[in-house]
Amino acid sequence: MRTLSFALALLILAGCTTVRRDDPKPETQFGQRDDSSEDGRVTTVIGPADGSQVYRYRDAMVEEVFVRLAPPAPQPVEVEVLVKGAFPDSCTELHEAMQERSANQISVTLSTRRPQGALCAAVIRPFRFYLLLEGTYAAGHYTLNLNGGAHPFQIRAPKTKGS
Repeated sequence: MRTLSFALALLILAGCTTVRRDDPKPETQFGQRDDSSEDGRVTTVIGPADGSQVYRYRDAMVEEVFVRLAPPAPQPVEVEVLVKGAFPDSCTELHEAMQERSANQISVTLSTRRPQGALCAAVIRPFRFYLLLEGTYAAGHYTLNLNGGAHPFQIRAPKTKGS
């Protein structure tokens, strides 16, 4: 019951994610990696699936999203996303991050996999995942749609001399 209550709380939080820009904290800076366990999160990557396993797939539980823009430079720039979430048990891991872009709309589905029929400890495992968005981005307004949450962000035009 306790695991179910926590899972419901995470689902509610998934609809309340934040996007922060122009923030001096290292976690919001493009290219910055935090592998420490200061916040209790483990940095995870997407690895290959075990071909001998049958898996169940689900969208990842997302708590926070940070859109991280490349440092001011000539346009266009790269964009990466820091996703903070949690796995619901000891067996679940990231499966894939599917990206689709249509003009200024970027859709990302971050999914997990769990071996079907596996006996897994019911323990919440917070994670951190870094995703470089495909392509480059010119000045303008964009919306990142990640697992059902909308996260608007803006790329500002570089300042010209005298402005």
